[in-house]
Amino acid sequence: MKIVTVVGARPQFIKAAGISRELRQRHKEFLIHTGQHYDYRMAGIFFEGLDLPSPEINLGVGSGPHGAQTGAMLKGIEEVLISEKPDRVLIYGDTNSTLAGALAAAKLHIPIVHVEAGLRSYNRQMPEEINRIIADHLSNLLACPSAAAVHNLAIEGIAKNVYLIGDVMLDVLNWTMKQAAFRPEEAMARLGLKPKTYVLVTVHRSENTDDLQRLSSILDALNTFQEPVIFPAHPRTRKVLAQSKFILQPHVRILDPLGYFEMVALSHSARLILTDSGGLQKEAYWLGVPCVTLRDETEWIETVEAGWNRLAGSESENIIRAATNFMPPTFHLPLYGDGRMAERLIDLMS
Repeated sequence: MKIVTVVGARPQFIKAAGISRELRQRHKEFLIHTGQHYDYRMAGIFFEGLDLPSPEINLGVGSGPHGAQTGAMLKGIEEVLISEKPDRVLIYGDTNSTLAGALAAAKLHIPIVHVEAGLRSYNRQMPEEINRIIADHLSNLLACPSAAAVHNLAIEGIAKNVYLIGDVMLDVLNWTMKQAAFRPEEAMARLGLKPKTYVLVTVHRSENTDDLQRLSSILDALNTFQEPVIFPAHPRTRKVLAQSKFILQPHVRILDPLGYFEMVALSHSARLILTDSGGLQKEAYWLGVPCVTLRDETEWIETVEAGWNRLAGSESENIIRAATNFMPPTFHLPLYGDGRMAERLIDLMS
């Protein structure tokens, strides 16, 4: 069986790495990189560090307005699908690459497999929410990471070919921590850090980076911390920081984006993680690190209900309060599967 996989952004490279390893043992895969993340720091470094096969084609679409970007992706993906004639199209998550892949496949009557189906923020202001809803309603096999995702689909009338099989990012995290290249002590030594004495921060969502008031409020909170704040900055975030000329205190250290191994290493040893990333919310939970989410809602509600994740939004006082007084429970329930999602997905696809 031939599978065309569509990826385009950093989180999708991570997920695809876990599934492609299993998929290529049984089937033929043709990997399309749309070029949505085109900077080496956001793309190339992941293809190297995670043993993800090099893409068969890079559409090189780059950044741009949603309509132009998605349209260019749709055109490029459609051409590949007509040429390759795959049996399935595999899409991930909720990016414009996901939407374009789903639309192209649906119009050519090619069955769609959606990994991370059923997630909902119930915030239609998020472009990602629109993308994931459309992708789910077009998909023929929906791989859900949680019971809540299955429930969300049922509410929308989607019950056929819906499977609760866990989250592939746990597969990838478990694989990473077994690799010889995973060395938390080296990552900390490079930055002069000691375990549990620093805060790790990521901010990349447009709701935070494109709203200067929200971003300034988050940065104000970081300036009050009394410990090192390690801040690997998305290129878009870094550009906004440079343009705003916001003054950060010396303990807030802006870094270039990190490779997956190094990011997991720093997450593993952090006292606290502050993020607007869905993937990092989950990784924090699996690693047993308290997480403060810099959003007003989250798709990963189970981490909040378990007491290991707090929603703080962008208000400085809320962030400071959460970061200062966070005491997670002593118990830590298993969430989002057992690390064998990829194997189950390939069984379902075969």
